[in-house]
Amino acid sequence: MTRLFALLLPMAFLAAAPARAASFACDTAGTPDEKAICAHLPLNDMDVEMATRFAILKDVLPMGGQTKLRDDQEAWRAERHACGADVACLRGLYETRLKVLRGVLSEFAKQGPQ
Repeated sequence: MTRLFALLLPMAFLAAAPARAASFACDTAGTPDEKAICAHLPLNDMDVEMATRFAILKDVLPMGGQTKLRDDQEAWRAERHACGADVACLRGLYETRLKVLRGVLSEFAKQGPQ
């Protein structure tokens, strides 16, 4: 019994933790797009990947590339916000943005160490 309790206790803490997408806290989601992302695991997963790729690129791109990356991300966020709670719209935007970020990261990786 004690062993079972020891195994289940960490899982209870994980279950009690608030749901979180990488780019914002789901427990404070206030806009329809944020609420839809938190409510749909595939969108949440895409948000995690997008935020991770963005963070990596932000750290490795040269200054001019970082500025463009940030500007593009802000424009993308405005488009995401315009989708509201429309899951199909959000999915399409995430797919398009992820394709771009994957491509940029792939091209950067091909250059190798400088």
